[in-house]
Amino acid sequence: MAAGLPPDALGRRICCGTDYGTVRYVGSVSTTAGIWLGVEWDDPQRGKHDGSYEGTQYFKCRHPKGGSFIRPNKANFGVDFLTAVKDRYGLNDKQDVQYGTGNTAVFGTKVVEFVGMDSVAEQQRQLNKLVDISVRECAVSHAGQEEEISRLCASMRHINLSKNLISSWETVIAIVSQVQNLETLNVSENKMRFPFTSTFTSSAFSNLKILALNQTEITWTEVLLCAQGWPVLEELYLSSNNITGLERPDNVLQTLKLLDLSDNQLLDGNHLHLIAELPRLEQLILRNTGISSIHFPDAGFGCKTKMFPSLKRLAINDNNISQWSSINELDKLPSLRALQCSNNPFMDTEKNPETLIQLIIAKISQLEVLNNCEILPAERKGAELDYRKIFGKDWLEAGGHWNSEKNKPSEEFLAAHPRYPTLCLKYGAPEEGELKGRQLLTLKSQLLTLIIRCPEKPEQKPVEKKLPESMTVQKVKGLLYRLFKIPGSELKLSYESSKLEGKEVELDNDLKPLQFYSIESGDCVLVRW
Repeated sequence: MAAGLPPDALGRRICCGTDYGTVRYVGSVSTTAGIWLGVEWDDPQRGKHDGSYEGTQYFKCRHPKGGSFIRPNKANFGVDFLTAVKDRYGLNDKQDVQYGTGNTAVFGTKVVEFVGMDSVAEQQRQLNKLVDISVRECAVSHAGQEEEISRLCASMRHINLSKNLISSWETVIAIVSQVQNLETLNVSENKMRFPFTSTFTSSAFSNLKILALNQTEITWTEVLLCAQGWPVLEELYLSSNNITGLERPDNVLQTLKLLDLSDNQLLDGNHLHLIAELPRLEQLILRNTGISSIHFPDAGFGCKTKMFPSLKRLAINDNNISQWSSINELDKLPSLRALQCSNNPFMDTEKNPETLIQLIIAKISQLEVLNNCEILPAERKGAELDYRKIFGKDWLEAGGHWNSEKNKPSEEFLAAHPRYPTLCLKYGAPEEGELKGRQLLTLKSQLLTLIIRCPEKPEQKPVEKKLPESMTVQKVKGLLYRLFKIPGSELKLSYESSKLEGKEVELDNDLKPLQFYSIESGDCVLVRW
């Protein structure tokens, strides 16, 4: 074995300059002298072949050009955890330290956070003060001397171990088992081996609340095996892994509040039923998971599902959802308050982005935030009123009727518009003059005849104006500036409608069109300054 080569080199993670890889072969190659390492690189462009040389297959790669051979002295097998911490925070007495100002120390040209200490005792005191430690990209590969971490870093609560050279979950346990009250752990971007069978013997994670395992190549089966050791975990991040299917988490992950499965190719939305009984799950991130539909078969039209009882925030953006029926299904979630759903094919069915947003708001009754934008009460009311009008003709044709005894819309209509009966109860069935239909409107029918009045200036006579319903509030203010010579920035607009029984609705967003507020011909716009 070559001098300096670890005895367990096979399977270890290494770095060579800025490139990371896994050792797949250790030994001689063909007629060349000495020991070689066969490396499968994380970035296939760093490699040259598939692990074969002159007709002999020395190791296998997932990519046909993902491998190459290097000499052992070119490979960095990493350092132990404490060495990385001391180097990172300027507490290594082997370093040549120049003292900086305040809380800094300078190593050549590198400035780090803490003053270098002139005694071992003082260094240890400083290590014991560290609560939040980050050794990201510090080539950590192993725990080091037993119990040294617990002796020197007793106060640690949060550790960032991302993008290091950790090769197995056992190494993580060896480090973490020495930290008494660890709450947050990030081991993302470490391609690790995980246990195949139940190996729960450690209490290393007994206080852990937040765990990030993004880009670690973990599978869901491995997650459930390891989760036996995470009794109080609240947030689990599993983005960009090998998770292609889900299994029911029996007796594990029961305390979980947030689960991130983004960038895993789940494809089948029905897999979600397998995690639907997690009792405390409040946030589920399914961005770019390939799902094409969502369905909760236990609940009918207008009813709430028993699945995901606590789910408040759902992210399904960047997927393949093409049918509005999946958005209808989301109204069945009893606790849903926030939704991210951008970049799905169903959004291409409506060209007007304002109408698209209104449709989603109207379809999901309890939604308060859509694509990171708060839904204001006036916006919800406008969306629901418009929805009621737009699909009024469809409702009538499907058997809907103003007379409650004759009102029997078809199952097909209710499947497409499950909230429609509720909206009719809330606002009344649409009157014949309100029915918009989905046909293109002529410019004439898009014009609103409005009364412009200044309630605080009785000497100003009311003015009648015909305005396009697509005109923004900002442009209305520009028009009023020409009428009253008052800058738009000083104008406050609202409107009254005979249907609102004396209530005023504030036109509070300059960028919204008049139709957003459901203003109709004959309504009165009130101008104040």
